[in-house]
Amino acid sequence: MIRYVHTLINYRELLYFLVMRDIKAKYKQTVLGVSWAVLQPLSLMLVFTVVFSMFAKIPSDGLPYAAFSYCALLPWQFFAGALNRGVGSLLGNQGLIQKVYFPREIIVLAVVASSIVDFAIGALLLAGLLSYFNFPMALQTLWILPVFLIQVTFVVGLILILSPLNVFYRDIGLVIPLVIQLWMYATPIIYPVSLVPAWLRPYYALNPMAGVIDAYRKILLHHSPPDFTSLSIAAGVSSIALVAGLLYFKRVEFKLADVL
Repeated sequence: MIRYVHTLINYRELLYFLVMRDIKAKYKQTVLGVSWAVLQPLSLMLVFTVVFSMFAKIPSDGLPYAAFSYCALLPWQFFAGALNRGVGSLLGNQGLIQKVYFPREIIVLAVVASSIVDFAIGALLLAGLLSYFNFPMALQTLWILPVFLIQVTFVVGLILILSPLNVFYRDIGLVIPLVIQLWMYATPIIYPVSLVPAWLRPYYALNPMAGVIDAYRKILLHHSPPDFTSLSIAAGVSSIALVAGLLYFKRVEFKLADVL
């Protein structure tokens, strides 16, 4: 493992180049540029506030629905965007993979890193919303760091599994957008966890994003520590996904150039 980490460090300049290339390619020849990183979750927040708060009257645990929804949409958009782009990342770098050797997982890390930049930009609007609705920052806010680390671990693990599978079976890239859409409704974004029946919550917690989204709300909106039970389950599932992803990725890495 030490040798493996040292190898990745040796290719840090390539990682930086790929991250910058992804960011520039995403916003190249756009009028609004990086503002798109804010507009997507912002537009969804406005739609959700009108449809689910004003029309459907879905409860938000007594919180302003705009802050309630955006606090979940921002990490969800990071997860969904990174996963959707990451699954096709190996196919998108076909020429690079076939020409030179480098640890192929750097492509996955570059996709996630560029998505973190979008997340950071969107977080500026979240900070403005929290200030507008008088949610002060407190020492509890530091809990965001381990929660975000769990989320990054989970998405990296999933991409390490799904991106090579997408090389061997191109159906994966077609089904992922549908899975992400269905997954969103199985995650407490539109509704609070309190609406989930008590008998279902142990199974519901097996979805790592459920524990992560709930943790964001508890930390930023309720000013309390996260639910350690659901967050521990999320951390465990994320760690398993990362280990399984690394093992599978290294096992099939040598086949990628031939199949591509």
